[in-house]
Amino acid sequence: MMRRYNRLLVAFYVVSDAVLAAASFALAYWVRFAALPAPKGIPPFDEYLDMLPFVALLVPAAFHIQGIYRLRRGRSRVDDFFAVFVGTTLAVVLSVGGTLYYRTYFLPDDLKDAGAYEISQWVWAFFLLTNIALTYLSREVVREALERRWKAGIGLKRVLVAGAGDLGRMVADKVLQHRELGFKVVGFIDDRASGDHIGYRGLPFLGTLADANDIIRSERIDHVYVALPLEEHVKMLGVVEATNREGVDVHVVPDLLQFIALRARLENLDGVPIISLNDVPLRGFNSVLKRAIDAAISGAALLLLSPLIALIAFIIKRTSRGPVFYTQERMGLDGKAFRVFKFRSMYEGAEDDSGPVWARDDDPRCTPMGRWLRKVDFDELPQLWNVFRGDMSLVGPRPERPYFVEQFKHRFPQYMLRHKVKAGITGWAQVNGWRGNTSLEKRIEYDLYYIENWSVGLDIKILWLTLVRGLHRHAF
Repeated sequence: MMRRYNRLLVAFYVVSDAVLAAASFALAYWVRFAALPAPKGIPPFDEYLDMLPFVALLVPAAFHIQGIYRLRRGRSRVDDFFAVFVGTTLAVVLSVGGTLYYRTYFLPDDLKDAGAYEISQWVWAFFLLTNIALTYLSREVVREALERRWKAGIGLKRVLVAGAGDLGRMVADKVLQHRELGFKVVGFIDDRASGDHIGYRGLPFLGTLADANDIIRSERIDHVYVALPLEEHVKMLGVVEATNREGVDVHVVPDLLQFIALRARLENLDGVPIISLNDVPLRGFNSVLKRAIDAAISGAALLLLSPLIALIAFIIKRTSRGPVFYTQERMGLDGKAFRVFKFRSMYEGAEDDSGPVWARDDDPRCTPMGRWLRKVDFDELPQLWNVFRGDMSLVGPRPERPYFVEQFKHRFPQYMLRHKVKAGITGWAQVNGWRGNTSLEKRIEYDLYYIENWSVGLDIKILWLTLVRGLHRHAF
């Protein structure tokens, strides 16, 4: 039922996004040629009308690539806006590229001369703004309508949780947080009736597992979630039998919490269901898309910043003895080592006596130029070359030296999950203040959040926050 409801909501979004995209494109045509002068004349609307189906299909496809249709609990309005912004921008880029490619290689010369499939740049600009506004507004309307409906208790499905331990409480938390699903947790049943199980988040303990039949009938239960610990899974058969007799839907929650740090994925091995632990969204096309963005931005940044990079290199060479660039082994994707590039900020041979140690803001091993470079984070600029080469990404968990990784992975069991994606120049932990010599537990927590919730919109948000907060931090 939960999956079916999600599919209906996603289907509604897909249809509404397609309709709004077509409406936005038509509106952009009207705004462009009604509000701005057209020296070449006003093209007939029929030429733009031919593009409507293409735009209406491409926008939902771009939104799917962006991950907008993965319904997530607790998604903020800011996240919704960034997702819609990036998805619409991607749709415009693909549309412009697609029309240019079609005109160049497939359109006959006589139609090219007639201006067929030649869309005004202003139309694309107005479409971008209009579609972002209308799509975001539509999601806000749906969000408000659903929240009002569920708060009013309309159409809620009644849920019983079998198991009042940590697993059962987690299920209750998820259902309570996922309001758009329209579920209401009625209470728990469990053989271990104790005081701490009664009244969790206002949800009562209704009886034992043997009482399942009577409770399902008396409480008019629609769904039963079996969330028993591993040692009590034998009792699951009795609960499943009771639910089958009463004709309600039953869902079994495997007790694998201690093993799952990232999302899990259900696979099929010739009809045998397999649970893959710690799955990440950065696979397949998402991985190719992220790599393309990294290569494009890092390549452009290297060209634009080459005068600054050359100036810094000249000053380093003139002010202290040693090489301009400093390379160091770091651990990246899948635990594989690579050489990271940085501007040398310390005196040559700074770690010959001390060995690997954490750097500090007032580190006496830094040269005067190096201290300034670290203060403004310019010592990291050469890592754009690491991104361009494919060793790193613009956004991701910061890479660490193998010496420290060997220590951390024994102290923190989830630490190595950071290497499920490429290391980054900046990351979710860094823009939230967990950078440098700060709490390692918090950095792991924020890194894992980024890995599990990756999207192009989240990457852009992190890059923007890196720029804004970096400028603010160095303003004085």
